[in-house]
Amino acid sequence: MLQAQIFIGTDHWKGGLPLYEYILQFLVKQKVQGATVYRASLGFDGKHLNRPNDLFSFDETPVVISFIDEEEKVKAALTLLRKEMKGGFIVTNHVEKWN
Repeated sequence: MLQAQIFIGTDHWKGGLPLYEYILQFLVKQKVQGATVYRASLGFDGKHLNRPNDLFSFDETPVVISFIDEEEKVKAALTLLRKEMKGGFIVTNHVEKWN
């Protein structure tokens, strides 16, 4: 099994939807086994800390979309997704499924 994590910000949009929702709907259409969206309270983008919950902060909220399926299905979904969007940072990890 392969897990993919996509790191984006909440201020990104595609097709009239927040990008994280667009990606989740895309993954549903690809029939991946499962996906979750995580909103972070703090992030670091290589330049500065993003503190979206601070009073008067204009930093974007970091978001991670995590999904898991068989390796071939994850790679196929990521290949198609990269044709749709060019931004974001993606990492993959081999995982074991525990029942």
